[in-house]
Amino acid sequence: MARTSVLTTRVLLVCAAIGVATGILAGIAGWVTPVLLASPLLFLYGLVLGSHVLPGIIAQEVLRLRLVALITHVFAALIASAFNPAWALRFIGTALLFGLIQEGVAALTRYRSWGPWRFFLSAAIIGIFVAVVVFFAAHLSVMPLWAQILYLAISVLGPVAWTAIGLAIGSALRRAGVARR
Repeated sequence: MARTSVLTTRVLLVCAAIGVATGILAGIAGWVTPVLLASPLLFLYGLVLGSHVLPGIIAQEVLRLRLVALITHVFAALIASAFNPAWALRFIGTALLFGLIQEGVAALTRYRSWGPWRFFLSAAIIGIFVAVVVFFAAHLSVMPLWAQILYLAISVLGPVAWTAIGLAIGSALRRAGVARR
């Protein structure tokens, strides 16, 4: 007997819709990034980069299925790439990294625990990873100590804040019936 796939057309369409909406936001974040990186407000970059957690958070909160975070992140990256084609590989790389982290945390609970703690755990992992990588890649050690500390705090808390927003959106979509079968 053939096994039914959880990735039905309905699931893929929901992932695509979430991916388009969050991909537009990622495209805008892509436009803001160079301006922010060239400004004295460089330490706010973690807040902008943190917005990239939204596709997976919303998709997992709405659908509560395996692979939806990764698929939705890829859709969002493709949409964001239309805004800034030169950054297509960065968008796709970020999507794969963030989607795999979110899927990995969900897999640790065998896709059975959908409490907010699980989403915030993946956000904290992403925030710490982003904070460390960007700190060294952008040579932020030349900034004043207060800006370095502020950068690290914002880079960790940015994805956490965006996760709270994503959970609120996902919960509202779930209550509206998007997840009904």
